[in-house]
This record gives sequence, structure tokens and C-alpha cells, in this order.
Amino acid sequence: MKHVTISELRQCAGTDPLSASFDAQLERKAERETKTGKPYYEISLVDGTGEMKLKVWENRPQFRALQDLSDGTLLRLSGEWTQSQYGIDSSKWDMRLLTEAEGSDFLAGDPETRRRQEADWSDILEMTTGIADPRLREVCAEFVRRYGGKFRRSAAARKNHHARRGGLVEHVAQMMRCAHAVCGVYPRLNRDLMTAGVLFHDCGKMWENNYPESGFTQPFNLHGEMLGHIPLGIETVNKIWRDMMEEDRSSGWAELEPSSDDVHLHLLHLIASHHGTHEWGSPTLPRTPEAMALHYVDNMDAKYEMMRMGYESSPELAPGIQERKFPLPASLVKPLAHFSEAEDGPEGDTTPSDEVIDELF
Repeated sequence: MKHVTISELRQCAGTDPLSASFDAQLERKAERETKTGKPYYEISLVDGTGEMKLKVWENRPQFRALQDLSDGTLLRLSGEWTQSQYGIDSSKWDMRLLTEAEGSDFLAGDPETRRRQEADWSDILEMTTGIADPRLREVCAEFVRRYGGKFRRSAAARKNHHARRGGLVEHVAQMMRCAHAVCGVYPRLNRDLMTAGVLFHDCGKMWENNYPESGFTQPFNLHGEMLGHIPLGIETVNKIWRDMMEEDRSSGWAELEPSSDDVHLHLLHLIASHHGTHEWGSPTLPRTPEAMALHYVDNMDAKYEMMRMGYESSPELAPGIQERKFPLPASLVKPLAHFSEAEDGPEGDTTPSDEVIDELF
């Protein structure tokens, strides 16, 4: 039996049963009723790669077992899995508690996700330490010293995109790489400001979308709920900036141009305006080239990740067409493969393979 992650299960399961096991944390269980009044559980399962829901009917032995399990329990589920327009299901499956050793391995995250997030974190550190403006470089370094651990276990969202432990690091690293590329095309953009703005634009999600040190379930936080990540991000940067300006390291910055006050204000503006519109939650609109560029880089990376997840999980409506994944505007169509003069497949076969889609996304 193949052992997979939730993300891999989504990619591999189809109409034909897939024999596989996977480890997951029970995020929550909700007792429901069918139209005829029969009870069942809908359980939410999470790991470091994503989440899934599963219905557990009252005539299944797992229904009785779930009555004694609390949220946060670590489980191994094994069975014959299929996937349809209603999600992943199985008519033959069982579950058991993870052993202590299995639980420790599970909470460390799957090796591929750990490797990718370590590489992303290294890129973030390299790009922020490469900032030329000493004020922006130091505010980034101080942020990493104070909040690095908390930042690295945050998600970029509760759902829709990068909604997983460490997802914020993935989102920020890709945005930084994109921002540096954009600055190469538009050299008048202030790359130092863009780099710092990317690091801080979603830093308030350390309270809105954070994870405990052990676990893959996002708790709710009162500050995150009542303030939201934009005000929290502004307050976080303000606190670090004020502390930094009172220390000896800032003594030589009085004569720098642009002034420290202007640098501070422009950085805060990137955080405040990055959603792009009042309707999407920004208290102000983008008013500088860097603010506009940051907004579009953020939006592009989020949408690209939604499409990647859609190709993994959305059921096929017709050959090459997959069901729309909210909040994307339309059904997904298989992307065009990269041109290659090598003939890897039968003559005339132009349908991108699953391997091609994995490479593109």
C-alpha cells in the first residue's frame, strides 16, 4: 500500500480506487444529519501539504471511534480511495492513532515540503541581507531575529492559497523572486523598498493565520479576528522601526537620502495598500509605482497557486477541462506544453502529460 500526503492523494486519486495510506491531524469533526435524519460526521483532516474533508456514516465503525477522539488527534487512514466532483471518498477504509514516533515524524512535515520551504527561507534571507539601504536592511534583519520562527510556521491564508503551515514563506519567497525580476524590467522601481515591502506585506498573518509549534491546525486568534493582518503588519513594523531608531546603529542615518521618515512612510504604504482596493480590505489605495507593482505581484502569485491547486484537485469536466476552483473566474484548461523539437510522444499527440503540468506548476 502506497503511503502519501494529502496533496499527493488529491493528485493520484481518480475514479479507479487507489490503495493508499496517509497521516493527518483531525482538525475538527462536525456532526451532521442526512435528509432522512440519520447522523454522520464530516471530518476535516490536515497535514503539511493541505486539507481534505471526509464523511463518516453512522453504520461505519469509525463513526463510533470518532465519538471518543478530540480535535488535534493524529491519525493514519488507510483504504481504497476515489475522487469525484464531491471530493475524496472511500467505501473501504480504516484508521488508527499514530504512535509517538510516527507522530514526531508527521509533525516535522513531509521531506519534500521541508526541503522546499528551507530553500525558500534561504532565498528570503539572501535577498533581504542584499538590500543596500541600511535602514530597510536592518528593519528586515530585526524582524527575522524577533519573529523568524513564528513567521516560518504561518500560512498565507486560511483557505484559497498557500493555506498550509509554512505557506507564508513560500508565498513571500516567490513574490521576492518575482519582484526582483520586475525591477530588472522596470529599473526605476526601488528594489530595496520592494524587497522589504514583500517581506512585511503579510507579516500580520503571524496572528491571523499562524500554527502552534506542533500541529497543522490553524487556531483562531482574537487580534487576528478583530484587527486583521494589515493593521497588525503596520503596527509590527512601526514597533521595530521605533526601537531601531532609538539605538546606536541609527546614529549615522540622519544625513542619508531619502530621509528615514520618508523610507518609513513608504514602507508602511506598501503594507497598507497591497490589497489594491478598498473593497478588498486596503485602508488606502496604491499611490506609488512600488505599491502598484507589489499589489500585482501579490495577486499574481496567489492566483497562480490557486490554479496549481486546482489542477491537483478539481475534477475533470471533459478531456483537458477541469471544474472551476473558487475564487478563480472560470473552469481550468490544461496549459500548453513548452515547445520542444524532441519527439517524446506519438506523432500528433499534443496533449500535455501530467508530468508536463507538474513542471509548469
